[in-house]
Amino acid sequence: MVKLESLKKSDQFKKALKEKKFHTNYFSIFAAKNFFKPKHKANLLISFVMKKKIGNAVKRNKIRRKLKAIVQKLLKKRGAINKDYTYIVFGKSNAYAQKHNVLLQLMEKSFSKLKK
Repeated sequence: MVKLESLKKSDQFKKALKEKKFHTNYFSIFAAKNFFKPKHKANLLISFVMKKKIGNAVKRNKIRRKLKAIVQKLLKKRGAINKDYTYIVFGKSNAYAQKHNVLLQLMEKSFSKLKK
């Protein structure tokens, strides 16, 4: 099973934010070729970031949980997410009220565009 491994250091975030990016109304995804090794080879390096401007902790955590669940579903589909990249996902406040299916389709489309 693939586990999600988060970025820890500030310089890791800075490197990932400089390369590929894709924006939607519900989230933004930044991707960079893996520049450091995950703890286990099967892990996916991905971080979910929410700004405090979005709302209180309950709202931010609900958006984060939604986006994480969608990434877990996409990992079960072969080839939906490239594990050779490090990702940062910025959630936006519109994602709070949006249905899961819509977010799933958008995220699948955005990850496929980032592969190119």
